[in-house]
Amino acid sequence: MADGFGAAEDAAPPRKKRIGVIGSLVWDVIYGRDTRGAPVEEWGGITYALSGLDAALSDDWEIVPIMMVGEDLAARAQQFLRTLKHMAPDASLMAVPHPAQRVELRYYSDERRTEHLSGGMPAWTWLALKPLLDDAKLDALLINFLSGWELDLETTKLIRQHFRGPIHCDLHMMAWAVQPDGLRTLRPIPDIAEWCRCFDFLQMNEDELAMVAPDPMSLAATAIAAGVSCLFVTLGKRGAIYVAAPGFDSIRDLPPRVGLATGPRGSTGGLGPVRTALVPAEHVENPGDPTGCGDVWGATYFSRMVAGDKLADAMKAAGQAAARNVGHRGVTGLASHLRGELSLT
Repeated sequence: MADGFGAAEDAAPPRKKRIGVIGSLVWDVIYGRDTRGAPVEEWGGITYALSGLDAALSDDWEIVPIMMVGEDLAARAQQFLRTLKHMAPDASLMAVPHPAQRVELRYYSDERRTEHLSGGMPAWTWLALKPLLDDAKLDALLINFLSGWELDLETTKLIRQHFRGPIHCDLHMMAWAVQPDGLRTLRPIPDIAEWCRCFDFLQMNEDELAMVAPDPMSLAATAIAAGVSCLFVTLGKRGAIYVAAPGFDSIRDLPPRVGLATGPRGSTGGLGPVRTALVPAEHVENPGDPTGCGDVWGATYFSRMVAGDKLADAMKAAGQAAARNVGHRGVTGLASHLRGELSLT
């Protein structure tokens, strides 16, 4: 504010860094998660990753969703976004004249379930996506395939050619086909090396891994040769396996990007051994709801990496967040719960 001598107004606050999120909002109907007979209905899909980001990001970051939602649930989706503390002031969703994506989940064990899909958004075209990316002015990008067709390979390549910041991708539902009755079943992912060229960090679970390679090291050889700096395979209660490229330990070690090509890695010039280990899962006192654990894990890991954490510290934070997620029912109030705040939900 100006003083009596005509001094300039106070300087504007520093620009917050911005993390974009591409994924799908999903309305879940969940059977077998609770002991009571009635199904639970609430948001799922990308909302778990958004909650994980909201809890893990430092206050100098904000979230920019880049996603479509069906007109039938657009108002409710916008309402959910407003519950997140780190959501950018200009955050919005593209409402489209399609029925919102809905999934029926039926748990038959703590970690195993079936999924039936109905509705769903069309894939992004580069013509529609590029203006949004330009306007978003992103510093980092998280992609989580929650429908499996949010992006095709050519559009993803164009994102990588257009955006030089770090990209974390969870391939997730790309490895799941949709049968005529809506049941999702595993399927191979073609052109995995070409997909790997588009990302700095790549995540999947062990079922999805089986669709692209016989074991983590086989996939790691392909991924690291293509430019991935760290591969993660989440294993539920057993934790997660990581394979890090030579010289990689923090976001500063990412090789420079020029489109789909990568420069030398860190101080090693691309030579040297990879690092790999199984990081055990955090102990959970009272196992509850495993829905969204992988999404929270990946969002937390990426949040801590872009904040400057070392690989081991980011993975520890991710494991802790996933364990906390198990102790919370659903996504309502999840971000507060992950931050350790008291919640009435």
